[in-house]
Amino acid sequence: MADPLITPVILCGGAGTRLWPVSREKMPKIFVPLIGTTTSFQQVLDRVTRASVFAPPIVITNAEFRFVVAEQARSRGANATIILEPQRRDSAAAVAAAAEFAIRKDRDAILLVVAADHLIPDSEAFAAACGAALPAAAAGSIVTFGVKPSHPASSYGYIRAKPGGNGSAVCAVEAFVEKPDEATAARYVDDGYLWNSGNFMFRADVMLGELARFAPAIRNAAKGAVDNMVGDLDFVRLAEAPFLEAPKLSIDYAVMERTALAAVLPVDFRWSDIGSWNAVWDVQTRDAAGNAIEGQAEVIDTTNSLIRSEDGVLTTVIGLDDIVVVTTADAVLVMPKREAERVKDLVERLKTHNRTEVLEHRRIYRPWGFYQTADVGARYQVKRICVNPGARLSLQKHFHRSEHWVVVRGAAEVTVGEEVRLVHENESVYVPIGSVHRLANPGKIPLELIEVQVGSYLGEDDILRLEDVYRRDATGA
Repeated sequence: MADPLITPVILCGGAGTRLWPVSREKMPKIFVPLIGTTTSFQQVLDRVTRASVFAPPIVITNAEFRFVVAEQARSRGANATIILEPQRRDSAAAVAAAAEFAIRKDRDAILLVVAADHLIPDSEAFAAACGAALPAAAAGSIVTFGVKPSHPASSYGYIRAKPGGNGSAVCAVEAFVEKPDEATAARYVDDGYLWNSGNFMFRADVMLGELARFAPAIRNAAKGAVDNMVGDLDFVRLAEAPFLEAPKLSIDYAVMERTALAAVLPVDFRWSDIGSWNAVWDVQTRDAAGNAIEGQAEVIDTTNSLIRSEDGVLTTVIGLDDIVVVTTADAVLVMPKREAERVKDLVERLKTHNRTEVLEHRRIYRPWGFYQTADVGARYQVKRICVNPGARLSLQKHFHRSEHWVVVRGAAEVTVGEEVRLVHENESVYVPIGSVHRLANPGKIPLELIEVQVGSYLGEDDILRLEDVYRRDATGA
């Protein structure tokens, strides 16, 4: 008899503040390429889409990220069910909702919970580990993956294991240990402790039973949220009122550190949670001077450093050692590597100063494509707009600005008032203040145009949506 298929549950939450300025609140680290040309979310999808091992994945994410999740899943050919949390309630509520959702489709469902920000380059070893953990999970254990440490790390939690019986590779868990200081981490490595990877496998009914025992408020909130969930386009929305009754707890605190069913499978594949710029430097290819350099950068007499330049900005460094320099179109970060954990403190300070660079990049993604600010003045703003083939913006109007559009690639279907016409490359159109209008791309190639806004107020909230195929709010970006 064939082994049952494992249903992956991918947790797509968190802001990734320690990887600012590349990771930002409205486009966090899991959706931007940090290692290689694909995002960590796309890499996770690639790991868990083997038809012989895995069922189609469930993705748990915030409603704000729904369109980027859907687009990146489509780009990898993943037939994912995307479940939307009304608010972030930490991992315990997300796991509970996934288990409640899955068990209604399959009473014997076996789930594999993975985070969207983890790097595991060896997909074959990962699939083999899932196969090794499956019998214990099917028998009722909650099996976590414990990574054999490559070095003492104070940024990871640890697991103390005792050998399994009957020749099984799965071990009992003696204790979960919080993130240690450096000296303690070195002792843990010498004593054979494992890194707690945060990936784990279990039967859905077993996890729901343990939640009912140790965190009944979370179990009940998840049940209510799934009982009253609704479909929205290609997404599933959890009911807000019951879901918000769930306390904010991680699954480690809520269940894993308290259950007698915890087990651990020691694995020795390469793993990182890519939680800081030091973690990025650790896994990058480095040159003879120990530097990891990406993008438009030149260095002289610089060693053991991470230099990353985005958006075509030339970044130059002379005579420094053991530093991080990250350049984007609108922000620059420079620090010694030893201070990498303090980026989170910097982001908090920027928030107190109301810096928009904390929230978003100059390029803002929408379900129809993206726009990018090129220039801003007292009463004008210039943007580059790209509309995907077959996509359309909402039917809308503005109260404080007029707009001039110049098509630079493709053909635009433009509605202004009662008139609908095609605007081709090197042609332009004017949208007066207050006019009802819409932009669409009827073609098979991306539509690109330059938009010049002129008016007394240029904020993205100066919009009234009259009709929107993406079912967004009537106002807002």
